[in-house]
Amino acid sequence: MKLNIAVLPGDGIGPEIVEQAMKVVKVVCRKYNHELNCETALVGACAIDATGNPYPAETHELCMQSDAVLFGAIGSPEYDNNPSAKVRPEQGLLAMRKKLGLYANIRPVTTFPSLLHKSPLRADLVKDVDFMCIRELTGGLYFGRPQGRSEDGDMAYDTCVYSREEIERIIRLAYGYALRRRKKLTVVDKANVLATSRLWREVAQRIEKEYPEVETEYMFVDNAAMRLIQWPGSFDVLVTENMFGDILTDEASVITGSLGMLPSASVGLHTSVFEPIHGSYPQAAGKNIANPLATILSAALMFEYAFNLHEEGSAIRRAVTASIAAGIVTEDISQNEKSYHTSEVGDWIAGEIGK
Repeated sequence: MKLNIAVLPGDGIGPEIVEQAMKVVKVVCRKYNHELNCETALVGACAIDATGNPYPAETHELCMQSDAVLFGAIGSPEYDNNPSAKVRPEQGLLAMRKKLGLYANIRPVTTFPSLLHKSPLRADLVKDVDFMCIRELTGGLYFGRPQGRSEDGDMAYDTCVYSREEIERIIRLAYGYALRRRKKLTVVDKANVLATSRLWREVAQRIEKEYPEVETEYMFVDNAAMRLIQWPGSFDVLVTENMFGDILTDEASVITGSLGMLPSASVGLHTSVFEPIHGSYPQAAGKNIANPLATILSAALMFEYAFNLHEEGSAIRRAVTASIAAGIVTEDISQNEKSYHTSEVGDWIAGEIGK
């Protein structure tokens, strides 16, 4: 099979962690006899520095022509809290989502037995946790208009907007995943306060009738935030709107004990994007200490969801699990005094798959 992959390392630790994921991708392609064609492009702060645009037209064209996008991270201290910056790296991520029609962000949350002690929650609460968060990506407050500030600067406003069509497509996608898992769907909203949430619930309750084999529950976002801590094992598939999803998925990521462990996929109308959920971590850039496992696991998602190559994805997961069990990990999740560099972890996992 021929795999055409756009590689977007981005900023900060992005190039280092993507390099390790590509080591793994190349080994998998050799082992399973796939033809790999990959091309690298700019996105984020490095793209602004080179072109003035955080998501250049050339990058978008490459993404559109590819079967999948492997993406690192976006962000730079140069632009943080800088009111004079006319364009920001994060705008590149929003533009990529919008132009590629990436309306759904999928984040699996699973715990690893040998890392249960790293979770801030009790081991009995997080053992065997395995659920999926599905966040709507192209609507809501982050894209709603009007948006801005008053002339005197003393007032600011954002508008949360959702259409029936936007809600319906994400709800149907969530039911599709629930059917392939444990057949339970949690729809998260704030229907007791927000008009957009009431529309979400109305649409979901109508679609629910088409999926009688799936258990559907409705939960206010504040209750969902508490349940993620009190009983994370109660979730199977959780679906919600953009801002709620942004917050809840970051909360859920802590369950595993490290942001460096969680992959994600953004899917939609065109090419899907696979990326770790963590940021660019500029303080660690160039030090060879960043945890590459989330990016490597994102590559596993890419094989499974972009190419329907589940055996290849499983091979990557097994190698990652083996690296954790063997203690071949970076300092953030090391269980003893010995830890390994980013590149060493990537080399070990690639070698494990090659065996």
